Amino acid sequence: MEGNLGFYFGDIARLARKRFDAAARADGLTGAQWRVLMVIARNSGINQGQLADRLDVEPITVCRMIDRMEHSGLVERRPSPTDRRARLLFAAADADSLIARIDAHGRRIVEAMTHNVAPEDRARLTGLLETIRANMLDDALFLPGGRALG
Repeated sequence: MEGNLGFYFGDIARLARKRFDAAARADGLTGAQWRVLMVIARNSGINQGQLADRLDVEPITVCRMIDRMEHSGLVERRPSPTDRRARLLFAAADADSLIARIDAHGRRIVEAMTHNVAPEDRARLTGLLETIRANMLDDALFLPGGRALG
């Protein structure tokens, strides 16, 4: 099992993305637009570079998506109070009901993903995934001679 852990993470992420993308289409969005909107809604005032990092895409790709979504009235660009060159991203007020629907879709998908998983196992799984995520964010673990790589 341990040797397959990376495969399971990747495959579960792929399958979940397919489900989320299908739900997004039901609301008239692409999966990419859905992810952009949810990251902005949860990180109000994020800049485009930070958004690109979170989505693991190039900044020019984010710029084009934001252009389209701003034109559709889903997001707003506002000037940064600390850097006159920067623009910060916010979900538009008109997007509130769409964000609520997306959030509800997400909860239903996660509920289906964890169907037949006991509540105590869910809690333990969440804790384990938080630990794994923290490990992945710790650069020192991945340096030659680092704690994880010996």
